[in-house]
Amino acid sequence: MGVLGASGYAGRELSALILRHPMLSLAFAAANEQRGTTARIAGRDVPFIAADDVSLSQAELVFSALPHGASKEWVGRIREAGVRAIDLSADLRPGNGCEGIAYGLTELNRESVRGASLVANPGCYPTSILVALAPLFERGLVADGATIIANSASGVSGAGNSPKRELLFGEIAENYRAYGVGNTHRHLNEMSATLQSWGANADLVFTPHLLPVARGILSTITVPLSRPIDDVLAPWREAYANEPFIEVSDEQPTLRDVVYRNVVRIGATAIAATRTPMLLVTSAIDNLLKGAAGQAVQNANLMLGLDETAGLPA
Repeated sequence: MGVLGASGYAGRELSALILRHPMLSLAFAAANEQRGTTARIAGRDVPFIAADDVSLSQAELVFSALPHGASKEWVGRIREAGVRAIDLSADLRPGNGCEGIAYGLTELNRESVRGASLVANPGCYPTSILVALAPLFERGLVADGATIIANSASGVSGAGNSPKRELLFGEIAENYRAYGVGNTHRHLNEMSATLQSWGANADLVFTPHLLPVARGILSTITVPLSRPIDDVLAPWREAYANEPFIEVSDEQPTLRDVVYRNVVRIGATAIAATRTPMLLVTSAIDNLLKGAAGQAVQNANLMLGLDETAGLPA
């Protein structure tokens, strides 16, 4: 396996998962800004080399954890070398002008991932929201013309490790704020395109928030229903009964339930005192695992014909 962008949070997480994987090995870790240095990852010394010095064909599959906008070109080079690829950027996801590429929301698109040579790995926010919404749409439980409100709070690792003033400790600690307000976050395109592919007649209002923690995402999603549900957890228990990385919880999911694990943990509660039936769905993930590197390895396992759960912390 090869990793481009190995010095970032997702890239380091990927490298660690590969090094610990029982059936994979790390052929190279490329990081231009830190080329020539060595990082301690998963108890091993990993040398970082420049991307231009990589021989792409020495890997059976390459993960691109490069920044949005830069990744697409490198994925093209990977494919020209005859190598399979998983892109962790937004460049090739639904709603970004690319068609016919397998979308690696694993539990919902398993068969298209299994036979793919190129997979667009989902964003962290879309993973937490779309996995939570899918069973409701599949069962016709979302009201026609509904406006779904999704508020998601993420740890600071979701913003990457490039130095930014607004991510300094003094700005983050003891603080909490919304960003990408007014439905302007880049992940909205991905989610809206996916809802459209489901034939959903619904609007999504998505507001991300920044939490003063290192990792994890908690999404609270308000969904107008087409009819009341007696057992509010039944849609997820039915849809995900045999899924190793999805947990349906009677209690409200928390970040402590999911950090350092490749899981989506989902809870649901009926909303009282409304004129029409509404549901509050809560979804928690680790943004660096199920929201990025872990899901990428889950997809790679499928692409390579391995046990889907291999090398992943559940």
